[in-house]
Amino acid sequence: MPEELRQIFPSPPPAAEIFATHQLAYEFRRETEYRQRFAEYCEWYRHTAQIHQQELKSMRKDLPILGWFLGSKR
Repeated sequence: MPEELRQIFPSPPPAAEIFATHQLAYEFRRETEYRQRFAEYCEWYRHTAQIHQQELKSMRKDLPILGWFLGSKR
């Protein structure tokens, strides 16, 4: 390569540095995706638990019809 072009274009980094940069970017992307999926799961779990709590509250207000047939005292 002529000397004039070497001054314009920097020399490429060694292959190990390129691989390390790529690996770091890959791990960062994987970690962010994992955290996003975990946050979505936590939101789903909170919403589901809230629904179940509401259902339980309404079930406690219902009459214990099955208990009448089985003879239990609740």
